[in-house]
Formats: sequence, structure tokens, C-alpha cells
Amino acid sequence: AKVGDWVVTPRIGKPVEVNALWYNALRSLEAFAKMLGEPADAFGKRADEVESHFDRFWDAERGHLRDVIGGPDGDDPSLRPNQLFAVSLPHSPMSTAQQKAVVDACAAHLYTPHSLRSLAPNHQDYVGTYQGDREHRDGAYHRGTVWSWLIGPFVEAHLRVHDDPETARSYLAPLRRHLEGHGVGSISEIFDGDAPFTPRGTPAQAWGVAQLLAAWNAVRRALPDQEGVA
Repeated sequence: AKVGDWVVTPRIGKPVEVNALWYNALRSLEAFAKMLGEPADAFGKRADEVESHFDRFWDAERGHLRDVIGGPDGDDPSLRPNQLFAVSLPHSPMSTAQQKAVVDACAAHLYTPHSLRSLAPNHQDYVGTYQGDREHRDGAYHRGTVWSWLIGPFVEAHLRVHDDPETARSYLAPLRRHLEGHGVGSISEIFDGDAPFTPRGTPAQAWGVAQLLAAWNAVRRALPDQEGVA
């Protein structure tokens, strides 16, 4: 988001989700090469190098990943949902204990009944409501506003580290009620980060719908004899 010359969340440096996606891509290419009988060592070696350096993102004091490292002002320890990709993707560069800590930190500080906040409420730049003029709205967009599509990677990450489909299913129940009461049959783009978590933006957002379905299917796979969402 940008207002005039103000780039609201520049994140200059090495963002955590870009590196998580890069690691997953390298491991995937390594696997594809092996399946095709092609040389895979180059992909594996690069992935090993990424994995060996990924611990630079780990903030042991706070128990989660830094949002950006190597920025012009140093490392940024902000708690954002972007780090969930280091857990939810098929290949993770982190230890099991670190993955669990990331999910638990996001559940404790970012989760709301309609998905995850884009920034933890205890951050000095947090904005809990998405309303007002363009400057206020764009200023809140990535500084606390809840994005519905984030429910997908959150639920999949939770299932991965906790293997608790009942709890994972409980995270989806409020969105089912939202389906029946706001943009009937669809999912809103965003919500306020503060209660009562008012729906904002478009009332029918494709990526919110897609990620709810992805999360629903992940839970159904873990509970093959049940419907997935109560």
C-alpha cells in the first residue's frame, strides 16, 4: 500500500515469506528432478544452503521468526502472518520445535474469528480499524487489518505441527457463520483487527473463498469420516 510518497510497509531487505517460498521451490525442484531421472544435486545444494542460513530469521527471545532481516535499519522483529509459509508449505527449513512456536505465536497474537491480523496488536504501528479516508485505510491495510485468505496457511500449519483436526476445524466455524450472514455465500476480503471484527472491502473475495476451501479440505483429509466444518 502506498499513499503519495509514503510506502506504508516497505519491508526492504530479506522478507521471511520470500525465503520460505524460495526454499520450498528448491526442494520441490529437487524432488521433480529425481522423479524425472535428471540431475538434482544443484537444487539440493542450494536448498541446503538456504536451510543453513534460515536460522537468521529466528528470534529466540520472542519465540517466532523475524519479519525481515538485513534491512536498512537492521532486522525487523515484527510478528506478521507472513512467517506461516515457513510452516504451511510442504518443505520447511525450520525445526519441529520452531515450527510449533511460530504457529502458537500466530494463534495467540494474530488469530481472530475471521482469520489473521496482518500485524500483532502490541506493535506500535498497529491499526485496528479499516475505515476513514484513503490515507487511513491504506495505512491500516497491512498494519493490523485481518485478511481472510490467511486462514488457509494458518490452518494447514496448525494441522502440521499439532495434528489436531478438531481444533483446526474450530478455527473455521466463525467463517461459516460469516458465509451465512454478510456477503451471503462468499467471504469478505478483509476485517477489522479489533472486535467486533467488522467485514470490510469487497464482500466476495476469490482468494478468501479459495483458502477457506483449502483449509476445509485439509481438515476433511485429517477427518475422513466427518464433514470437515461443524
